[in-house]
Amino acid sequence: MKFQVTEIEFDFEMEDDEYPSDDYQKALRYDTIGQIWDADDGDDLVEEITCATGWCIRSIDYRHILS
Repeated sequence: MKFQVTEIEFDFEMEDDEYPSDDYQKALRYDTIGQIWDADDGDDLVEEITCATGWCIRSIDYRHILS
């Protein structure tokens, strides 16, 4: 199935209390929103994005794209 991310919040907390720069965070969010992702379901979508970006997701909104 195809999904389009409409809103996403990444978990940028790190063990040493350091955070990526604001510019990096904004760029990653911008690159993810609107993109079409192939996944089996919502849980798989989260896993796909986590693997692709290297960051866990706090919250996500998406829509299923019908063929």
